[in-house]
Amino acid sequence: MSCKEKIISLEKYIFHKTEGRFENKKIVFTNGCFDILHSGHVLYLEEARNLGDKLILGLNSDNSVKRLKGEDRPINSEQDRAIVLSALSFVDFVIIFEEDTPFELIQKIQPDVLVKGGDWPIEQIIGYDIVLKKGGEVKSLMFKDGISTTKIIKKITRK
Repeated sequence: MSCKEKIISLEKYIFHKTEGRFENKKIVFTNGCFDILHSGHVLYLEEARNLGDKLILGLNSDNSVKRLKGEDRPINSEQDRAIVLSALSFVDFVIIFEEDTPFELIQKIQPDVLVKGGDWPIEQIIGYDIVLKKGGEVKSLMFKDGISTTKIIKKITRK
């Protein structure tokens, strides 16, 4: 499957699901801005994928990133970010969403495993209640220490 074929709409995901494409598959979901992909992201996404059979990545749209991170972000467009992420062999599908949180996406995808990076208490992970209610798992995976998109941007812009 090509990179561009892995970037799908929520409607297409739901169509695949109703057609039985994900039957007997453990679906893992995570989300984020992934503005400048770095080794912490890659290790995190690989670890997330190892928790199930399919990794669905919810990607914040450009407008969503701007609202969350400020007017200077994103550095890379949603389409560029989606293509780079979909090129990773362990990312099965990328779905771009407009909202500030993936709550609606999680409601509709109904993943078996919900994963967030960082030191998040489970109760603060958006959608944890949806996943736990259906008997799924919620995990907080650690990012690689000392690396972040914000730190990379600061390093690049230092004079």
